[in-house]
Amino acid sequence: MNDFDFTGIAHRYERDSLVQKAAAEVLISLLEIGPREDVLDLGCGTGHLTGRIAEITSGRVTGIDPAPGMVAEARSKYGSDRIGFEISAAEDLQACDEFDCIFCNSALQWFSNPERALTACRRALRPGGRIGVQAPARHDYCPNFLKGIDAVASHPDTAATFSQFRSPWFFLKTGDAYADVFRRAGFAVPFARIEATSARYSPDQMLKVFESGAAAGYMNANCYGCSVPDGYVESFRRILADAFHAQAGADGKVDLVFHRIYLVALRSI
Repeated sequence: MNDFDFTGIAHRYERDSLVQKAAAEVLISLLEIGPREDVLDLGCGTGHLTGRIAEITSGRVTGIDPAPGMVAEARSKYGSDRIGFEISAAEDLQACDEFDCIFCNSALQWFSNPERALTACRRALRPGGRIGVQAPARHDYCPNFLKGIDAVASHPDTAATFSQFRSPWFFLKTGDAYADVFRRAGFAVPFARIEATSARYSPDQMLKVFESGAAAGYMNANCYGCSVPDGYVESFRRILADAFHAQAGADGKVDLVFHRIYLVALRSI
């Protein structure tokens, strides 16, 4: 197993944040995946980052995701003798003492039962193993998105239905609050920090970012306490797009802000 130096985490974080790497690349840097480590990609989606991890280590790499369609695509693109994919939620992970490292990028917010999921993750790690997490954080995880959602919530075409929306996401306010959840699951937490990142996007690009993640909650009929009427999703998208365009400056761009938690935790025994 990689001789992981926890004392260097903060230094690596500052270094990689300053060059504004993509969030997943910052997490990869924080974890310092070793050349022969066995790694679990938790919430692997279509497997792009699972394949990236397999370029770093010659060990076994496994991706899990609760969505069968995601896993099917991951298998078709990246499946091999060394890279496997399974359909499973984090809460249902059955592995025991199998992995040196768990990589969890933009998935923590979807955990339906974080305590159960993290207990399963701790069990899946070998003694001395670690988990690294990057995820949207705080209830104002993206102020730009929330301005658009406010427009949906107040518009006469969508207000009544949106009032029945129930958030599916797990968000906490501070790095310490996230660390406490991991500690209760039996981890030591040497590093947990929330940071705000910002990048310039056009309104159309913002909408694509929204569709790639947040839309899976806001436009999911299962997240509403009522029947979603025909045309609601189309109206939602139209109102949201108009609200995003209203945020653009003279150059047609928006400073898109995200709050993200970066956390590394250790199974000590």
